Amino acid sequence: MRVVSGEAKGRRLKGTLSPKARPTTERVRAAIFNVLPPEVYQGVRVLDLYAGSGSLGIEALSRGAAWADFVERNNRQCAVIKANLEATSCVKKAGVLCADVAQSLTRLVGPYHLVLLDPPYRLQNLGEVLEKLTSVDGLVAEAGVVVVGHSKHLELLPVYGPLARRLHRRYGDNAVDFFQRGGAGW
Repeated sequence: MRVVSGEAKGRRLKGTLSPKARPTTERVRAAIFNVLPPEVYQGVRVLDLYAGSGSLGIEALSRGAAWADFVERNNRQCAVIKANLEATSCVKKAGVLCADVAQSLTRLVGPYHLVLLDPPYRLQNLGEVLEKLTSVDGLVAEAGVVVVGHSKHLELLPVYGPLARRLHRRYGDNAVDFFQRGGAGW
């Protein structure tokens, strides 16, 4: 697995340690950032939830994000994220929080202009997580974008609080929904 584009393009990333984990593929990462205009991620704060290897947030940093926070509950995966940040020279632009995503949302300090989620497919309460994400005042910036990767078999609602779905894409077994808070869309 490698960084697709930007300053760290081509650098190798360590993957997830669990055989049950499903890391975001290079193809899907490239597709996500090809959909998003650069102003959505360049020079802004990014949040990578269910970070796994950190590949989504590192991709944003490589492409010009100012800062990224990574949230992952598995201690071993947090070590992988830190190693990947070192390998890509992004460690000074990032923070790693080793905690449960739902519990950590109230501990994070926004606003984040881009929030990336690629949770395990077996996660049953993704809608609840999106509701909680939007209920934390100031966490997602006005006109901020939330990108959610999930199984093609899971249907997400078109609206979660102030988040409205702007786009839905499928990549094989993966689906990606792009939500935006308020604003007229990108």
